[in-house]
Amino acid sequence: MLKNSKSLTLQSLTCTEFQILNYYKMVDHAPEKLQGKYQAMVVCSILGIGGLVSWNSMLTIADYYYQVFPTYHPSRVLPLIYQPFAVATIAILAYHESKINTRKRILIGYTLFTISTFLLIVLDFTTKGHGGIGPYIGLCKIVASFGIADATVKGGLIGDLSLMCPEIMQSLMAGSALSGGLTTALRLITKAVFEKSNDSLRKGAMIFLAISTFIELLCVILYAYIFPKLPIVKYYRSKAASEGSKTVAADLAAAGIQNQADLTNYDSKNQRLSKKDLLLQNIDHAVNLFLIYVLTLSIFPGFLYENTGQHGLGTWYALILVAVYNFWDLVGRYLPLVKWMNIENRKALTIVVLSRYLLVPAFYFTAKYGDKGWMIMLISVLGLTTGHLTVCIITIAPKGYM
Repeated sequence: MLKNSKSLTLQSLTCTEFQILNYYKMVDHAPEKLQGKYQAMVVCSILGIGGLVSWNSMLTIADYYYQVFPTYHPSRVLPLIYQPFAVATIAILAYHESKINTRKRILIGYTLFTISTFLLIVLDFTTKGHGGIGPYIGLCKIVASFGIADATVKGGLIGDLSLMCPEIMQSLMAGSALSGGLTTALRLITKAVFEKSNDSLRKGAMIFLAISTFIELLCVILYAYIFPKLPIVKYYRSKAASEGSKTVAADLAAAGIQNQADLTNYDSKNQRLSKKDLLLQNIDHAVNLFLIYVLTLSIFPGFLYENTGQHGLGTWYALILVAVYNFWDLVGRYLPLVKWMNIENRKALTIVVLSRYLLVPAFYFTAKYGDKGWMIMLISVLGLTTGHLTVCIITIAPKGYM
């Protein structure tokens, strides 16, 4: 209907159709010129930070948890708890995606992040910073809720933003990396400030978790009240609805656009692809993302806290390695903005992803025979390639789909 809007009289338009048509006219069919693009990129960067800041806080204060639970290997065990819950949750949500209210899904995820991060503070104050199997089980349960929240937020946001321009998606991915840089910088500051005081690690960790809780609450507010009202977001969601999307009605309602059911301009001949068809068409992207994070999570963070070889930096060494990883991960996520560094060839992506596995023997021999300079160089390569390849895959995968 909207594509043939010139043949329509003004009287034949419903109020909602007229609103959508105004967005098409306002930009002359050029989404890149829509107002609010840079505001949307900033908001998405903050939402990206919120999607990982709680988990990154857990990783960054691992030195504190090693002090509280010295025999339980928290930096190795906690990721093994986090990932299965995240994978199982995102698989269930992906299967039922067409029936799920995306807006509620994302808001529930950020709310769960907020509550779970606050519960870490409550757990610590309740146990007075003492260890034991009971508090450790409580910690593991909270980490499991992080995995559920991550899958709820990340899957919903990526699906939502895949309808929009690549720069907005890239901002979300960059925000995820920025959360690591932010948490690491704050951890280094709090460690330096409280290093000579009693209970220094605990004080720094609690400040950390309080800041993370605030950021998660901010994300709830931004996604609920700010993001849906930006013109560029309205435009892309309206366009998605006109093409047959069933998951944006609540988002458009939050922006003041109602009766979206009347606006579908979806050609019945263009049937929705099944989930199986989508997976088969993008199996290389799925496998590549899997391989990227199998390698990354096998090294970061557990290996960095327990198998980093000889050095003279004491308790600062693991924090420095985490900081180096997060910095280069952030740099890597911005590299695709440079056109010639954005890898779009699918075979080239697969070759680069597989070549990263040469880092496994490199890390092993460096930990055994090398010094801290070589380890810092390797962790830089790991962070840079993780961020760069993730953004390349996530931004090119939605291309060609309505």
